[in-house]
Formats: sequence, structure tokens, C-alpha cells
Amino acid sequence: MAAESTLAELFAQKTDAELLYFAQNARRYPPALGEAAVRELQQRGLVPTELTQPLAPPAPTTLEQPWYQLAADTLGRLLWPSATYFVTPLLLLLNFLVFGLMVGAGVDAFQPRATDLIGWGSNFSPLSLHQQPWRLLTSCFVHGGLTHLLLNSLALLFLGRLTESLIGPRALLLLYLASGVGGSLASALWHELGVNSVGASGAIFGLYGLLLALALTGAVPQSRQQRYGLLWLVLLLVPSQLQAGLEGNGPTDNAAHLGGLLTGSVLGLIYAAFTRKNKPVE
Repeated sequence: MAAESTLAELFAQKTDAELLYFAQNARRYPPALGEAAVRELQQRGLVPTELTQPLAPPAPTTLEQPWYQLAADTLGRLLWPSATYFVTPLLLLLNFLVFGLMVGAGVDAFQPRATDLIGWGSNFSPLSLHQQPWRLLTSCFVHGGLTHLLLNSLALLFLGRLTESLIGPRALLLLYLASGVGGSLASALWHELGVNSVGASGAIFGLYGLLLALALTGAVPQSRQQRYGLLWLVLLLVPSQLQAGLEGNGPTDNAAHLGGLLTGSVLGLIYAAFTRKNKPVE
């Protein structure tokens, strides 16, 4: 009885939040502690007096979840659209949808023929620069095989989520599409002998350009450490990918990369100037 009286006096000095914590996590402590916390909560009218057992423990934390459930939850959060995060999943869906339609129509999933890519809207410069300029955009959603698609999708998933959280869905969509067109146009103009290119890499490099502009101008609310992190992200990843393009590793087109990077940087600076101009005076 003396011990129960001491516990009652001790818990009487605790805050409501502390008592709720002890009650909800009763299984981590001796039973007497959980029961004393519940009794004090009952006296304060915070839980029903009919409650004779400690409050139910919380659901298992993510650390207690099986790895496959944790992976599924993480992937779901990355791919499932929300009110403030829906452009990136939409773009990913469009890329996979186009690829699925191509494969369903008989296009080789690993090594599509050049004629097949042209038929699905690639950036074929004799057509893109003359009769069919819409190819500058459609080529951004066509990929030269499953590996190409997966590599670009991973980059878009990472960069898209990051940039969408910084500038919002609408601005991201406009910048992505404009950078894709800018990259395609640069590729078509640079290759004097003609080019037949596909992929989202020009648009993705536009996101790098945006991050570079945001890091240099501080147009979005971020700490100095966060801005340095963005800057180093761009300075580390962009040169390595451009070097891979020079070495000819995979379906890379540095003209499209640089065109998208330049377009994204310019639009990022415009976004920064517009944001600063319309920022309310404190």
C-alpha cells in the first residue's frame, strides 16, 4: 500500500502528456507504473473510469515492421499522389504508360529499332526542325529500352520529389516540360548530321538547373546548410553524368543534357526573381 501511495503521489505531479505516455507504453515498464498512470488519468477525467486495463500500446513503429512492408510503404509514399505531390507521379506514370504501349505494340523492350522510335515520336531532327516540332516534347516520354526508362525514372523520382516540395506542382510541371523541349531543341540543332534521340534526360537536367538557381539565389526558404547541400548535389552529379555522355556509356546525349540544364537554370533564375518581387514586405 505504501508503494501504491508513493506512486500515486508521484504521478499526481506528472503532466497529462507524461501520464498518457506511461499509459500507452505500459508494456515497457513494470505493471504497477502503467496502472498508476491510468488511475491518475481516470481521476483527472481523461479516460473512462470503467477502464481497468492500461491503454492499448501504439501500433508497431516502422523499425518493427518487416522489411518488405517498410519497402512497400516507402514506395507507396513516393509514387502515390497527394494534394501537394502529384506532378512527379504523373510524369512517371506517363513514361511507363508510353513504354508499355510501345512494348504492347511489338516494340522490343530492350533494343527498340530506330524506325520504331520515330514512329512513337522521337526527336528525329529532319522532322523535329521542320514539319513536326511536337517531337521536341513527345520524345521526352519515349525511351530506348527498359534500362533507359528505369535510370531516368529513378532520377526523376528523386529530383522530382525534391523540386516539387520546393516550388510546387504547377511550377515544376512547366519547368520540366520547357526543359525537355529545350534539351531536345539543343540536341537537334547541335547534331549537324541529324539525330534520333529519346528520353527524359533533358528535362531531368532542367531540374538540376533549377536546383542550382535556387541554391545560388536563396529564392525558397532554406538554411545555409540546405542550400550548400543543393549546390553540392548539382556539382557532384552533373559533371559525372556529362562525363558518362562523353564516354558514350548508354543512350546519352550531352547536347540534350546541356540544353535542358541551361533552360532549367534560366527558368530557375526567372522563378527566383519573380518570387523575390512578389514576396510580401515584412
